[in-house]
Amino acid sequence: MSIELEQTPALVVIDLQSGILGHPTAHPLETIIGNSAKLAEAFRAKGLPVVLVNVAGTAPGRTERGKASGRSGAQTLPAEATVLVPELNQQPSDITVTKRTLGAFLSTDLDAQLKAVGATQIVLTGVSTTSGVESTARSAYELGYHVAFVTDAMSDNAEAHEASIAHQFPKLGELGTTAEVLALLAAR
Repeated sequence: MSIELEQTPALVVIDLQSGILGHPTAHPLETIIGNSAKLAEAFRAKGLPVVLVNVAGTAPGRTERGKASGRSGAQTLPAEATVLVPELNQQPSDITVTKRTLGAFLSTDLDAQLKAVGATQIVLTGVSTTSGVESTARSAYELGYHVAFVTDAMSDNAEAHEASIAHQFPKLGELGTTAEVLALLAAR
């Protein structure tokens, strides 16, 4: 694993919000939140963009999971479930986007906002590895961004998480750890 940082990388934190706190994950959510918060603080200290993404609902498409739960079509989350976790210490300088799709690009103006700040790379953290993180990475890669995955700052169920890291993420970007990214930022 080895991440390189571009001149203007943007940290993109996916769906670390109150509505996800009860979901089971391969790695403790406290660790994922803590690592993401450390990275956000370090990016801000270097004057680099921090993007905080939350999800407010689902896309309208029909799914097997939706049919099994008796729900079909677009769903809206209760407002209290969309509140970002306080550990992220949201700042006025942060870019905040609310999505209604798995990835953070399709249903938001994230691409335009990243281009406006000159970002050429996204450094991804959050949940879930195989949904919000992977979908955002796929769009970013296709839009021409360099993608970096901070593997100890994201989680999902164990099998899905490991499959994305082993098989999908190497096709879309570079992989590294919180410590590696913090060291690269400190060396700037």
